[in-house]
Amino acid sequence: MIDIILDSLLDAVIDTAKLAPFLFLTYLAMEWLEHRTEEKTKKAVEKAGLSGPFWGGLLGVVPQCGFSAAAASLYAGRVITIGTLIAVFLSTSDEMLPILLSSGISNWSMMLKILAAKMIYGIVVGFAIDALHRFLIQKGILAKRKMLPASTDKKILEEEPGTEHIKDLCEQDNCHCDKGAKGIFKSALIHTLQILLYIFIITLVLNIIMEYGGEALLGSAFTDYPIVQSLIAGAVGLIPNCAASVLITQLYLEGIIGIGAMLSGLMVGAGTGLLILLRSNRGFLKNLKVIGVLYITGVIGGLLIGLIPVW
Repeated sequence: MIDIILDSLLDAVIDTAKLAPFLFLTYLAMEWLEHRTEEKTKKAVEKAGLSGPFWGGLLGVVPQCGFSAAAASLYAGRVITIGTLIAVFLSTSDEMLPILLSSGISNWSMMLKILAAKMIYGIVVGFAIDALHRFLIQKGILAKRKMLPASTDKKILEEEPGTEHIKDLCEQDNCHCDKGAKGIFKSALIHTLQILLYIFIITLVLNIIMEYGGEALLGSAFTDYPIVQSLIAGAVGLIPNCAASVLITQLYLEGIIGIGAMLSGLMVGAGTGLLILLRSNRGFLKNLKVIGVLYITGVIGGLLIGLIPVW
């Protein structure tokens, strides 16, 4: 038993260490992109109006860890619609892209297909949800949710009950969102170390499970029952932490789950966006309904997209 644990530990250390330089460079580029485009992206979504789901799905696919949190904050402040929020959540990539890149995935066309599938599906579902929401309001089934115009003064948004400024939320969650070159370098380094820790733990656990004959058990549970596979992956995606997307992506790279289940988990997984939604938006039951819609649409989307013969 000790030999198995030591071997698994050594393999986990080696596998994790190999990813370190690639992850850091990837996160450094992503941090630079985020700080250069953060305000423009946010303003584009704020001013989108009825076309919000299109811009939410389009801009959500850009690997910005804070965009789903910003979208949740805007939704709590009654600036964007529920369709736009869901489009962002379904489209956002979280940690999938850097892990695939650092793991030596050479098939760039496949990664582009994954990003495109999440984006297109998020846009379609976002528009459908907004259309259904308007129909239910017209029929008197739902109460109309007062929306604030894009030109609303920022002070009003900050004073709106139940909302918090995204910068304050970022600081509370230790996202290290410092500005400037030094801040970007520090943030990328800290983010890399955090993700490496997640990868190390997940890899170690998986290695031990495999050494004890767990490969057949996991393979049977996930391969023979694709619907259950997507349901489980979607449930993992609901964990409001980047560790969820790390786990889902690692399971895909290990060949334990397929592309459909990975998409289900990643589309449901909105990272800290779900945490910000629960923290900022008034009405716990309303938030549960939003999360329920996200889970159902994400799982269904993964199952349907996984059936398309393009992978």
